[in-house]
Amino acid sequence: MASINQNQHPPVALPNFCNLGVSLRILVIVNGMSVMASALKVATFQAAWQELMAISVVVQPLLLLSLLVLCAGRRLLARMPYSGGIVAVLGLELALVTLVHGLSRDLLDTAGPFQLQRYWLFTLLVTTVLLVYFNLRSRALSPALSEARLQALQARIRPHFLFNSINAVLSLIRSDPKRAETALEDMADLFRVLMADNRQLVSLEQEVALCRQYLGLEQLRLGERLQVAWHIEKMPQDALIPPLVLQPLLENAVYHGIEPASEPGEISVDIYSSRNQVHMVLRNPYRNEGSHHAGNKMALGNIRERLALHFDAEASLTTKVSDNAYQVHIIIPYTKAEAG
Repeated sequence: MASINQNQHPPVALPNFCNLGVSLRILVIVNGMSVMASALKVATFQAAWQELMAISVVVQPLLLLSLLVLCAGRRLLARMPYSGGIVAVLGLELALVTLVHGLSRDLLDTAGPFQLQRYWLFTLLVTTVLLVYFNLRSRALSPALSEARLQALQARIRPHFLFNSINAVLSLIRSDPKRAETALEDMADLFRVLMADNRQLVSLEQEVALCRQYLGLEQLRLGERLQVAWHIEKMPQDALIPPLVLQPLLENAVYHGIEPASEPGEISVDIYSSRNQVHMVLRNPYRNEGSHHAGNKMALGNIRERLALHFDAEASLTTKVSDNAYQVHIIIPYTKAEAG
């Protein structure tokens, strides 16, 4: 069994340049800096507009070409160390701006003294700002910085879960020792994952297996009160997701939807792919009275942060409450592990 390691800190990586959210952020920042550069260079609105048009002749083709090339070379950049990737991106941008400036000069007569050097300087400045922005954003959304909030949630849930699970296992030792042994192995696997450094994506198949282990432990003490309906026939098992996305939601579903009721309740898990996206829909019984909504929101907030860290605007988490059901719907892009 793998050991627990909480001290691994993977280096910050370059953004996924094929991601829609990343591309939109780049478009907004670059065009915003172009407007600022034109406004600072001249005094009147008319002159600033003309300056912006002159800058855009080079900036807009360069921007679109850069996004295409960076997306196409994403896998190559991902294999490089972070510092090497930065050097590669800066070198690529200087080469592209030289190409675009040469074409625009011949076609639109945009030549001028030191014009290329000014575009080099502007390109280096904008690219550096973007790289620093994505670096800081990645660190801000990193699970390491939200660790205290996650630990506060886990400190409330884990002792109760551990205490209840141990009692359930003790009750099985004499009557069903094999099942008790399996339950202890499931507990070890579950807590190993919970306490490990969980920043790398894992396969959806692994996450579902962990969830089955967790629900199996809960079923030891809840018995027939806990019923689970799995709808995963169309689940893409090789899809990559952040670890501990589904398990905390199922933990909330048990805590809020099953435990307060004396009658049996059903948790429904529906996972499928559609249009190159993975959909994960969880439903559980809902009661207005006596629910601990604050803890639920803490878990949802942490999951939203990790989805944003890995998938940016391409991922979403929505909740819906009806008269007797609570639903969480997660959508992420369908990504697979790269071969080799």
